[in-house]
Amino acid sequence: MAKKTSKKLSITMSRSGIGFPLDQKRTLKALGLRHVGQTREIADTPAVRGMISKVSHLVSMEEA
Repeated sequence: MAKKTSKKLSITMSRSGIGFPLDQKRTLKALGLRHVGQTREIADTPAVRGMISKVSHLVSMEEA
C-alpha cells in the first residue's frame, strides 16, 4: 500500500503576540510558536490554514 505524502507548511512567527487579543495568542500557542523567529513545519490541513489566516499579521508562511 502506497503512503500518501501530505504537504507541509513552514510557518515562522514574525511578530510577538503581546498587545493582541487572547484568542490570537492561544492560536500562536496551538501552532507551536513561542518565540519571534521560531519556525515550525506543520501538515497542510484546512484547520491549520484557518489558524494561519487568523494570525496572518503575526506569522509568515511558505509551502515546504
